[in-house]
Amino acid sequence: MSTVDLYRTVRLIRRFEERAIEFVRSGEIVGGIHPYVGQEAVAAGVCAALRPDDLITSTHRGHGHVLAKGVNPARMFAELMGRESGLNKGRGGSMHAADLSLGILGANAIVGAAGAIATGAAWAQRRRGRSTVAVSFFGDGAVNEGMLLEAFNLASLWRVPVLFVCENNGYATTMPVHSAVAGSITGRAKAFGIPAFSIDGQDPEKVLAATTAAVDRARAGKGPTFLECRTYRFDAHHTFEHRARLNYRSTEELSTGRSRDPVEIQGARLAAEDRTAVDAEVEALLDAAAGIALGSAHPDPAAALEYLYATPMPGLRR
Repeated sequence: MSTVDLYRTVRLIRRFEERAIEFVRSGEIVGGIHPYVGQEAVAAGVCAALRPDDLITSTHRGHGHVLAKGVNPARMFAELMGRESGLNKGRGGSMHAADLSLGILGANAIVGAAGAIATGAAWAQRRRGRSTVAVSFFGDGAVNEGMLLEAFNLASLWRVPVLFVCENNGYATTMPVHSAVAGSITGRAKAFGIPAFSIDGQDPEKVLAATTAAVDRARAGKGPTFLECRTYRFDAHHTFEHRARLNYRSTEELSTGRSRDPVEIQGARLAAEDRTAVDAEVEALLDAAAGIALGSAHPDPAAALEYLYATPMPGLRR
Protein backbone atom coordinates (compact mmCIF):
# COMPACT_ATOMS: atom_id res chain seq x y z
CA MET A 1 0.00 0.00 0.00
CA SER A 2 1.28 3.46 -0.90
CA THR A 3 1.95 6.27 1.57
CA VAL A 4 -1.07 8.11 0.20
CA ASP A 5 -3.36 5.10 0.48
CA LEU A 6 -2.30 4.48 4.07
CA TYR A 7 -3.02 8.11 4.91
CA ARG A 8 -6.40 7.86 3.21
CA THR A 9 -7.34 4.96 5.47
CA VAL A 10 -6.34 6.61 8.75
CA ARG A 11 -8.06 9.82 7.70
CA LEU A 12 -11.21 7.95 6.70
CA ILE A 13 -11.39 6.16 10.04
CA ARG A 14 -10.77 9.38 12.00
CA ARG A 15 -13.43 11.39 10.21
CA PHE A 16 -15.91 8.50 10.25
CA GLU A 17 -15.55 8.23 14.01
CA GLU A 18 -15.83 11.98 14.55
CA ARG A 19 -19.00 12.07 12.48
CA ALA A 20 -20.36 9.03 14.31
CA ILE A 21 -19.85 10.85 17.60
CA GLU A 22 -21.82 13.79 16.17
CA PHE A 23 -24.63 11.38 15.23
CA VAL A 24 -24.65 10.04 18.80
CA ARG A 25 -25.06 13.59 20.09
CA SER A 26 -27.85 14.34 17.62
CA GLY A 27 -29.69 11.13 18.52
CA GLU A 28 -29.36 9.49 15.10
CA ILE A 29 -27.21 6.79 16.72
CA VAL A 30 -28.96 5.48 19.81
CA GLY A 31 -27.04 4.00 22.73
CA GLY A 32 -23.62 5.41 21.92
CA ILE A 33 -20.40 3.95 20.54
CA HIS A 34 -16.87 3.08 21.62
CA PRO A 35 -14.77 5.61 19.64
CA TYR A 36 -11.62 4.44 17.86
CA VAL A 37 -10.12 7.94 17.65
CA GLY A 38 -6.34 7.77 18.18
CA GLN A 39 -5.90 4.10 17.32
CA GLU A 40 -6.33 4.36 13.54
CA ALA A 41 -2.76 3.32 12.72
CA VAL A 42 -3.37 -0.20 14.02
CA ALA A 43 -6.39 -0.97 11.84
CA ALA A 44 -4.90 0.74 8.79
CA GLY A 45 -1.46 -0.85 9.07
CA VAL A 46 -2.70 -4.36 9.82
CA CYS A 47 -5.39 -4.52 7.14
CA ALA A 48 -3.04 -3.03 4.53
CA ALA A 49 -0.93 -6.19 4.86
CA LEU A 50 -3.87 -8.52 4.18
CA ARG A 51 -5.32 -10.00 1.01
CA PRO A 52 -9.03 -9.58 0.24
CA ASP A 53 -9.64 -13.23 1.15
CA ASP A 54 -7.91 -12.96 4.53
CA LEU A 55 -10.11 -12.89 7.62
CA ILE A 56 -10.47 -10.62 10.63
CA THR A 57 -12.36 -10.65 13.90
CA SER A 58 -12.98 -7.41 15.71
CA THR A 59 -14.04 -5.93 19.05
CA HIS A 60 -16.56 -3.59 20.62
CA ARG A 61 -14.26 -0.78 19.36
CA GLY A 62 -14.26 -2.11 15.83
CA HIS A 63 -15.37 0.52 13.31
CA GLY A 64 -11.77 1.18 12.27
CA HIS A 65 -11.08 -2.49 11.62
CA VAL A 66 -14.05 -3.01 9.31
CA LEU A 67 -13.47 0.25 7.43
CA ALA A 68 -9.81 -0.65 6.90
CA LYS A 69 -10.89 -4.08 5.57
CA GLY A 70 -13.05 -2.41 2.96
CA VAL A 71 -16.56 -1.90 4.29
CA ASN A 72 -18.67 0.76 2.56
CA PRO A 73 -18.97 3.71 5.03
CA ALA A 74 -22.60 4.25 4.01
CA ARG A 75 -23.51 0.73 5.11
CA MET A 76 -21.57 1.18 8.35
CA PHE A 77 -23.26 4.49 9.17
CA ALA A 78 -26.62 2.89 8.41
CA GLU A 79 -25.81 -0.02 10.69
CA LEU A 80 -24.94 2.31 13.56
CA MET A 81 -28.22 4.13 13.00
CA GLY A 82 -30.19 0.88 12.96
CA ARG A 83 -31.31 1.29 9.34
CA GLU A 84 -32.40 -1.40 6.91
CA SER A 85 -29.53 -0.64 4.50
CA GLY A 86 -26.99 -1.25 7.26
CA LEU A 87 -24.21 -3.77 7.07
CA ASN A 88 -26.35 -6.25 8.99
CA LYS A 89 -29.77 -4.72 8.27
CA GLY A 90 -29.53 -2.60 11.41
CA ARG A 91 -29.55 -5.66 13.71
CA GLY A 92 -25.85 -5.77 14.62
CA GLY A 93 -25.17 -2.20 15.56
CA SER A 94 -21.82 -0.83 16.64
CA MET A 95 -20.49 -3.90 18.42
CA HIS A 96 -21.45 -6.70 16.02
CA ALA A 97 -20.60 -5.50 12.52
CA ALA A 98 -19.86 -8.31 10.07
CA ASP A 99 -19.44 -8.80 6.32
CA LEU A 100 -18.45 -12.31 5.31
CA SER A 101 -17.92 -11.24 1.70
CA LEU A 102 -15.01 -9.07 2.86
CA GLY A 103 -13.61 -11.62 5.31
CA ILE A 104 -15.00 -9.76 8.33
CA LEU A 105 -16.22 -12.51 10.63
CA GLY A 106 -17.72 -9.99 13.02
CA ALA A 107 -17.02 -7.71 15.89
CA ASN A 108 -17.55 -9.29 19.28
CA ALA A 109 -18.62 -7.57 22.48
CA ILE A 110 -17.34 -10.45 24.64
CA VAL A 111 -13.82 -9.43 25.60
CA GLY A 112 -11.25 -11.90 24.24
CA ALA A 113 -13.79 -14.20 22.59
CA ALA A 114 -12.92 -13.40 18.99
CA GLY A 115 -9.41 -14.84 19.31
CA ALA A 116 -10.85 -18.34 19.33
CA ILE A 117 -13.10 -17.55 16.35
CA ALA A 118 -10.18 -16.29 14.27
CA THR A 119 -8.04 -19.27 15.24
CA GLY A 120 -10.74 -21.75 14.31
CA ALA A 121 -11.48 -19.99 11.03
CA ALA A 122 -7.81 -19.92 10.03
CA TRP A 123 -7.41 -23.59 10.89
CA ALA A 124 -10.50 -24.47 8.84
CA GLN A 125 -9.18 -22.58 5.83
CA ARG A 126 -5.83 -24.37 6.05
CA ARG A 127 -7.64 -27.70 6.22
CA ARG A 128 -9.26 -26.77 2.90
CA GLY A 129 -5.82 -26.23 1.38
CA ARG A 130 -6.05 -22.45 1.28
CA SER A 131 -3.33 -19.95 2.23
CA THR A 132 -5.74 -17.69 4.12
CA VAL A 133 -4.50 -15.80 7.17
CA ALA A 134 -6.78 -14.64 9.99
CA VAL A 135 -6.24 -11.66 12.29
CA SER A 136 -7.83 -11.21 15.69
CA PHE A 137 -7.92 -7.69 17.14
CA PHE A 138 -8.36 -7.27 20.90
CA GLY A 139 -7.46 -4.86 23.68
CA ASP A 140 -5.10 -5.10 26.63
CA GLY A 141 -8.01 -6.11 28.85
CA ALA A 142 -8.43 -9.33 26.85
CA VAL A 143 -5.01 -10.79 27.70
CA ASN A 144 -6.35 -11.98 31.05
CA GLU A 145 -9.26 -13.87 29.50
CA GLY A 146 -9.09 -17.67 29.39
CA MET A 147 -10.68 -17.93 25.94
CA LEU A 148 -7.79 -16.01 24.41
CA LEU A 149 -5.17 -18.07 26.21
CA GLU A 150 -6.83 -21.26 24.96
CA ALA A 151 -6.64 -19.85 21.43
CA PHE A 152 -2.91 -19.18 21.91
CA ASN A 153 -2.37 -22.78 22.97
CA LEU A 154 -4.19 -24.33 20.01
CA ALA A 155 -2.70 -21.90 17.49
CA SER A 156 0.81 -22.64 18.66
CA LEU A 157 0.34 -26.42 18.83
CA TRP A 158 -1.14 -26.66 15.35
CA ARG A 159 0.82 -23.80 13.74
CA VAL A 160 -2.38 -22.06 12.79
CA PRO A 161 -1.94 -19.11 10.35
CA VAL A 162 -3.38 -16.51 12.70
CA LEU A 163 -2.10 -13.13 13.87
CA PHE A 164 -3.03 -11.90 17.34
CA VAL A 165 -3.09 -8.09 17.48
CA CYS A 166 -3.34 -6.53 20.93
CA GLU A 167 -4.25 -2.84 20.86
CA ASN A 168 -2.77 -1.74 24.15
CA ASN A 169 -4.26 1.70 24.73
CA GLY A 170 -3.35 1.64 28.41
CA TYR A 171 -6.81 1.04 29.85
CA ALA A 172 -9.38 -1.72 30.20
CA THR A 173 -12.35 0.68 30.33
CA THR A 174 -10.97 2.86 33.16
CA MET A 175 -8.49 0.44 34.75
CA PRO A 176 -4.83 1.14 33.90
CA VAL A 177 -3.01 -1.80 32.36
CA HIS A 178 -0.40 -1.85 35.13
CA SER A 179 -3.19 -2.53 37.64
CA ALA A 180 -4.62 -5.42 35.66
CA VAL A 181 -1.79 -7.30 33.93
CA ALA A 182 0.83 -9.22 35.89
CA GLY A 183 4.06 -9.75 33.99
CA SER A 184 3.97 -8.43 30.44
CA ILE A 185 1.45 -8.52 27.61
CA THR A 186 3.89 -10.06 25.17
CA GLY A 187 4.83 -12.59 27.85
CA ARG A 188 1.36 -14.10 27.59
CA ALA A 189 2.03 -15.21 24.02
CA LYS A 190 5.68 -16.10 24.55
CA ALA A 191 4.64 -18.59 27.23
CA PHE A 192 2.97 -20.60 24.46
CA GLY A 193 5.97 -20.41 22.15
CA ILE A 194 4.44 -17.70 19.98
CA PRO A 195 6.83 -15.01 18.69
CA ALA A 196 5.67 -11.76 20.26
CA PHE A 197 6.68 -8.18 19.53
CA SER A 198 5.83 -4.82 21.03
CA ILE A 199 5.60 -2.12 18.36
CA ASP A 200 4.71 1.55 17.94
CA GLY A 201 0.97 1.46 17.32
CA GLN A 202 0.76 5.14 16.43
CA ASP A 203 2.80 4.87 13.23
CA PRO A 204 0.85 3.25 10.37
CA GLU A 205 3.97 2.31 8.42
CA LYS A 206 5.60 0.59 11.40
CA VAL A 207 2.42 -1.38 12.00
CA LEU A 208 2.29 -2.33 8.31
CA ALA A 209 5.90 -3.52 8.32
CA ALA A 210 5.47 -5.68 11.42
CA THR A 211 2.19 -7.12 10.16
CA THR A 212 3.62 -7.92 6.74
CA ALA A 213 6.38 -9.99 8.34
CA ALA A 214 3.88 -11.80 10.56
CA VAL A 215 1.50 -12.52 7.68
CA ASP A 216 4.33 -13.83 5.50
CA ARG A 217 5.39 -16.10 8.34
CA ALA A 218 1.85 -17.44 8.78
CA ARG A 219 1.40 -18.06 5.06
CA ALA A 220 4.67 -19.98 5.01
CA GLY A 221 3.24 -22.44 7.52
CA LYS A 222 5.24 -21.23 10.51
CA GLY A 223 2.26 -20.47 12.71
CA PRO A 224 0.98 -17.55 14.75
CA THR A 225 2.55 -14.25 15.73
CA PHE A 226 1.53 -11.84 18.48
CA LEU A 227 1.81 -8.05 18.07
CA GLU A 228 1.35 -5.67 20.97
CA CYS A 229 0.57 -2.34 19.34
CA ARG A 230 1.23 0.43 21.85
CA THR A 231 -1.46 2.98 21.11
CA TYR A 232 -3.60 5.58 22.85
CA ARG A 233 -7.32 6.22 22.90
CA PHE A 234 -7.86 9.96 22.40
CA ASP A 235 -11.56 9.94 23.20
CA ALA A 236 -13.79 8.21 25.74
CA HIS A 237 -14.00 4.49 26.35
CA HIS A 238 -17.66 4.97 25.43
CA THR A 239 -19.55 8.11 24.45
CA PHE A 240 -21.40 7.83 27.78
CA GLU A 241 -18.28 9.41 29.27
CA HIS A 242 -19.03 12.64 27.45
CA ARG A 243 -21.76 13.16 30.03
CA ALA A 244 -20.42 11.16 32.97
CA ARG A 245 -17.05 12.98 33.15
CA LEU A 246 -15.22 10.09 34.82
CA ASN A 247 -11.86 11.92 34.87
CA TYR A 248 -9.62 8.87 35.27
CA ARG A 249 -6.94 10.38 33.01
CA SER A 250 -5.09 13.56 33.85
CA THR A 251 -4.91 16.54 31.52
CA GLU A 252 -1.16 15.98 31.26
CA GLU A 253 -1.57 12.35 30.28
CA LEU A 254 -4.15 13.18 27.64
CA SER A 255 -1.93 15.87 26.18
CA THR A 256 1.05 13.53 26.01
CA GLY A 257 -1.00 10.71 24.50
CA ARG A 258 -2.54 12.92 21.85
CA SER A 259 0.83 14.39 20.87
CA ARG A 260 1.50 11.36 18.66
CA ASP A 261 -1.47 11.44 16.33
CA PRO A 262 -1.52 8.68 13.65
CA VAL A 263 -3.24 10.99 11.18
CA GLU A 264 -0.54 13.64 11.63
CA ILE A 265 2.30 11.11 11.60
CA GLN A 266 1.19 9.66 8.28
CA GLY A 267 0.00 12.96 6.89
CA ALA A 268 3.44 14.50 7.38
CA ARG A 269 4.76 11.99 4.83
CA LEU A 270 2.62 13.51 2.06
CA ALA A 271 3.07 16.64 0.00
CA ALA A 272 0.68 19.35 1.22
CA GLU A 273 -1.37 19.32 -1.97
CA ASP A 274 -1.73 15.53 -1.87
CA ARG A 275 -2.91 15.62 1.72
CA THR A 276 -5.43 18.36 0.96
CA ALA A 277 -6.78 16.35 -1.96
CA VAL A 278 -7.19 13.19 0.15
CA ASP A 279 -8.91 15.14 2.93
CA ALA A 280 -11.41 16.58 0.44
CA GLU A 281 -11.98 13.13 -1.07
CA VAL A 282 -12.69 11.63 2.35
CA GLU A 283 -15.12 14.42 3.27
CA ALA A 284 -17.02 13.98 0.02
CA LEU A 285 -17.20 10.22 0.53
CA LEU A 286 -18.52 10.60 4.07
CA ASP A 287 -20.99 13.33 3.07
CA ALA A 288 -22.48 10.92 0.55
CA ALA A 289 -22.36 8.00 2.99
CA ALA A 290 -24.13 9.94 5.72
CA GLY A 291 -26.80 11.05 3.29
CA ILE A 292 -27.46 7.49 2.16
CA ALA A 293 -27.67 6.25 5.74
CA LEU A 294 -29.98 9.04 6.91
CA GLY A 295 -32.24 8.43 3.93
CA SER A 296 -32.54 4.71 4.61
CA ALA A 297 -35.64 3.19 6.16
CA HIS A 298 -35.83 1.79 9.66
CA PRO A 299 -36.56 -1.97 9.85
CA ASP A 300 -40.14 -3.08 10.24
CA PRO A 301 -40.69 -3.83 13.97
CA ALA A 302 -42.67 -6.92 12.95
CA ALA A 303 -39.45 -8.35 11.47
CA ALA A 304 -37.34 -7.73 14.58
CA LEU A 305 -36.65 -11.42 15.17
CA GLU A 306 -35.65 -12.19 11.59
CA TYR A 307 -32.00 -12.92 10.70
CA LEU A 308 -31.22 -14.10 14.24
CA TYR A 309 -31.01 -17.78 13.30
CA ALA A 310 -29.70 -19.76 10.35
CA THR A 311 -33.21 -21.17 9.79
CA PRO A 312 -36.47 -19.42 10.72
CA MET A 313 -37.88 -20.28 14.11
CA PRO A 314 -41.42 -21.75 14.12
CA GLY A 315 -44.05 -19.05 14.07
CA LEU A 316 -41.76 -16.28 12.82
CA ARG A 317 -42.75 -14.38 9.70
CA ARG A 318 -40.55 -15.31 6.76
